[in-house]
Amino acid sequence: MMDSVMAFLQSLQGAPAYALVYAVLAASGLGLPINEDILLMVAAALTLRGVMDPVPLVVVAWCGVLCADMLIFHWGHRFGARLLQHRWAARVLPPARMLAVQATMRRWGPGYLFLVRFMPGMRTALLFAAGSLKIPYRHLLLFDGAAGLLELPLLVVAVRLVGGRWQDILAAVQRWQSVLWPAVLLFAAAAVVVLWLRRRRQRLE
Repeated sequence: MMDSVMAFLQSLQGAPAYALVYAVLAASGLGLPINEDILLMVAAALTLRGVMDPVPLVVVAWCGVLCADMLIFHWGHRFGARLLQHRWAARVLPPARMLAVQATMRRWGPGYLFLVRFMPGMRTALLFAAGSLKIPYRHLLLFDGAAGLLELPLLVVAVRLVGGRWQDILAAVQRWQSVLWPAVLLFAAAAVVVLWLRRRRQRLE
């Protein structure tokens, strides 16, 4: 699927190329098996060949990723845990993992949605869990939209700076994630310890 989309995208020019990028990104919210990060890096590389221009690509990509995230969030908002009772859905997001993700969302609040955009491996589960908690749609638009406005221009600029070698960017992102997750876990553990100490101090007083 991914290879077919890439080959077709490179054969297009102008408006049809933008339309394909938007359609594929939006369809990923409906379950299309596509890696949107790789698609965006390839599209950014194609701006060096004149297939698309950087600014319109960022605008179209932002609309596409926000649409996809909104769809996943809506499924969680509309169906929640009921959807996970189906066997195929439980394989994708086991109930135990769902509860753990919901607990994380409750602990950090809607601002956590900003970080979700930078977690490719967990993005779908986190967005679905956020929707199941009935977090208002405006919070998704605010935090996820702001993250997209930060991520997408940087991604396009980075790919163009390395001459379209999007594989180099992908490798760097994977290395960054290997550092990010331990840092996030360490920060979360420190926050829990601080909260525990505060509560203990209040009880002693």
